[in-house]
Amino acid sequence: MAKSETDRTTIDLFENEKRPGRPKTNPLPREVQLKVNKRNQIKRDRARGLKRVEFKVSSELYDALSDMAQAQNISRSALIETILQEKLANNR
Repeated sequence: MAKSETDRTTIDLFENEKRPGRPKTNPLPREVQLKVNKRNQIKRDRARGLKRVEFKVSSELYDALSDMAQAQNISRSALIETILQEKLANNR
């Protein structure tokens, strides 16, 4: 029987893999952990009614948005959402 690295129900298959150093707290490799964490984050966002929007901007605009968000002590995402909401409100 082949073992799958994403199989969390048969952890005993991995007990022979001894490595020096601090013991692993998660039997999955880091890249699989990142995928699982991202999937869980997307599920949490969907449950909160959030949608993902992705776009590319120049590095100058990116830096300006980052600086502005840091000055207002909010995330860049929250700042962009606020700017878009204000623009939509002005166009109505």
